[in-house]
Amino acid sequence: MEETTGMIFKALRFSADKHNDQRRRDSKSSPYINHPIQVVETLWAVGGVRDGVLLAAAILHDTIEDTDATPDEIRREFGEEVLGLVLEVTDDKSLPKQVRKQLQIENAPHKSLRAKMLKLADKLCNVRDIVHLPPADWSLKRKQEYLLWTEKVVKGLRGANKDLETHYDEALKEGKQILGME
Repeated sequence: MEETTGMIFKALRFSADKHNDQRRRDSKSSPYINHPIQVVETLWAVGGVRDGVLLAAAILHDTIEDTDATPDEIRREFGEEVLGLVLEVTDDKSLPKQVRKQLQIENAPHKSLRAKMLKLADKLCNVRDIVHLPPADWSLKRKQEYLLWTEKVVKGLRGANKDLETHYDEALKEGKQILGME
């Protein structure tokens, strides 16, 4: 337990350092680190996840994609298992955005159980953010399209964690109501 807790704290510090100068695109311009913290807290509190590797990977899940963090750095600091999970949920930023989004839909059913839970928590947090703290420059149509896209991704993640799925479904339903989709 001590070793796991230490790895989680180390991941928090690493992620905070890497995301230090980044802000979310939400209406509050929140510090980016709030997102990985929200994802790991969702896994813990909603999903009942106690897997240290998964929790550390959740904190690190956007570092390779959105910062200067490298796979070698994560391997050195957190080990092969954490790195593998981070890489499994990392989009290839060299691809066009629409291709990356389509690949998330296509690849979701083939992810490991851990990656599915991480993606579920991430999509749940993102849906809540898009509905309650949307980016100022996002149109109603863009928010609606985002919710519909997450629904397609989550379809392929089902069966991984019932509690995360139920909370996602509730957030999506609320979001659709607020955004006039139902």
